[in-house]
Amino acid sequence: MKKRHLQKLVLMSLILALAFNLPLLLIFNSEAAIFGLPKILFYVFSVWAASAIVSLIIMLKYNE
Repeated sequence: MKKRHLQKLVLMSLILALAFNLPLLLIFNSEAAIFGLPKILFYVFSVWAASAIVSLIIMLKYNE
């Protein structure tokens, strides 16, 4: 894997660290529900799923 592709994964890790930061999580801490899940759980699982898909795309596309 080239250095620039490794940098993409490092950048994604930093973005995830910010996405799972407590002040940002508290924004979604409410009683409202989306598809039957509380907003905070929907946010956490959505970010987790998106990060897994982006990681997979980076690994499949740029793995040499």
